Amino acid sequence: MAGCNYYAISALPTLPDLGAPPPISPADLREHVKAHVSLRRPVDVLLVSDDLLQREALLAGEIEEVEPAVLSREQALGAEALPAELAPEEEPARRIPSDAVWAKYFRHAARVARDLGGRLLAGWVMYEVSLRNALVTARAKSLGLEPADYQVAPELGGSDEDFSAVVQEWAAAPNPLKGQQVLDRARWAWLVDHEAWFSFSDDEVGAYAAKLLLLVRWHRLTQEADDEERT
Repeated sequence: MAGCNYYAISALPTLPDLGAPPPISPADLREHVKAHVSLRRPVDVLLVSDDLLQREALLAGEIEEVEPAVLSREQALGAEALPAELAPEEEPARRIPSDAVWAKYFRHAARVARDLGGRLLAGWVMYEVSLRNALVTARAKSLGLEPADYQVAPELGGSDEDFSAVVQEWAAAPNPLKGQQVLDRARWAWLVDHEAWFSFSDDEVGAYAAKLLLLVRWHRLTQEADDEERT
């Protein structure tokens, strides 16, 4: 991911701090970069992760509407099969069925990073997998379960990050929203440290996409919480 994207980046709105409303939608970002061949694939890989989160939440009955940026509406609703690169392969039944989708997703993202030489995307995959599995391990141990039965794509982990403080703060959060915000603040800090600011590289655009998704998710979840309080 070594392209020079001065005009593509300078035309994008500046992202605010975490917690502020997102200035652009994921779908609008995708439209913005579609003319830039080197950006389309890595940006799509990042944006589709939020589509999958929405799909999972809808199928679990947690939300009633989806706004996918990459998946078709039918795919996000579960009415049509996922694209081949995201559809789970035949494998032993998982204790949490959606984990098969996430395993396929992270492996696909890692392949794209290798194909494109994307340092940001490769590091993001490693960080996300490592964080996810650190949380899984903590939760499984607290319930007396075997962590290996719930880990996703462990071969892609191996981050040098020490997640112990984040996991402790997450576990002590008073409710799921506060717990999610603990995790997203850690994710944001990692992106700030790795975003290649003012390099105008493909990695900087990838970091922009990943940070935008955190803004979108934070705003979505806080809106849902506010709506619940009003009802």
